[in-house]
Amino acid sequence: MPPTATDTRISRADIESKFRELQGEVDETAESAKGVALAVGAAVAVAAVVVVFLLGQKRGRRKTTIVEVRRF
Repeated sequence: MPPTATDTRISRADIESKFRELQGEVDETAESAKGVALAVGAAVAVAAVVVVFLLGQKRGRRKTTIVEVRRF
């Protein structure tokens, strides 16, 4: 017969062991996701720099003034 809620008592040790088990899983997941997040962040930063460069280059071509100097 399976124990019911009134048959078993949850001790402090039970709660601590379950918390440590969950904490270990969270730490493992965070470590595996950290590398992926770093790679994605670097790719986004490089893409942003390239976009800003290209937009600045386009604006520079449009606003370029040609000055002609003539000597008499």
